[in-house]
Amino acid sequence: MSLLGLYNVLNTYLIIGAVLFGMGIYGMVTRRTLIGMLIAAELILAGSSVNFMAFNRFTAPDPVTGQVFTLFIMAIAAAEAAIGLSIIIAVYGHFKSIDAEDTAQLKG
Repeated sequence: MSLLGLYNVLNTYLIIGAVLFGMGIYGMVTRRTLIGMLIAAELILAGSSVNFMAFNRFTAPDPVTGQVFTLFIMAIAAAEAAIGLSIIIAVYGHFKSIDAEDTAQLKG
């Protein structure tokens, strides 16, 4: 199998999606700043989108199903980024830091 023939194999896309998802989980566990955690969450959503599109292309009888799921994931990612950034800006305004451990002092 040549390198150019790998685009037509389900396992290639599943590996790419798993790598993105794994990098996102690793980032969520190891990052201390809220911005790093937000980027890691975006990687998790991107990995799941790649998997939905791969299963859509290779196994789904209806070609629209995976695309609709991916559009929903993109909408959730956009909303999460907007709300997350507004929370991060509010935390920075209060604590002058975006370290996740500083938010333990929040009351509510």
